[in-house]
Amino acid sequence: MKHSFFRFLLVGIINTIVGLSSMYLFLHPLHFSYWLSTFLGNTIGCCVSYFLNKSFTFKSDKPFASSITRFIGVILICYFLSYYIGEKIALLLFSQLPILPSAYGKDAAMLLGTGLYTICNYFGQKYLVFRRESLAG
Repeated sequence: MKHSFFRFLLVGIINTIVGLSSMYLFLHPLHFSYWLSTFLGNTIGCCVSYFLNKSFTFKSDKPFASSITRFIGVILICYFLSYYIGEKIALLLFSQLPILPSAYGKDAAMLLGTGLYTICNYFGQKYLVFRRESLAG
């Protein structure tokens, strides 16, 4: 597992299990709203993500104080973009395809948003948060 993207995906599997399980717990048994469920689930996953990505994925030695601010910024931008786009696409698809039960629209939006979030977050973490400084510079 030399490449950071594969390590990121492994950490992502852990984050997805933790975060998505939390989201569905908040959405269904606890009946929280879509946005509150996705926000709380992502917050829980982010706590795990920061430490695993810093130490395992990107092997960063950046100080906590400098990397946590960027980490939170990237997470928030990725969160709002991904879940907004995911919700819009899922609701559009479910409104255009009457064979899909509309009750699953929010569930599909969460899954789509999670996929978009993973891709967006990887590049943000790699190039903005845990970027290694060039030795030539």
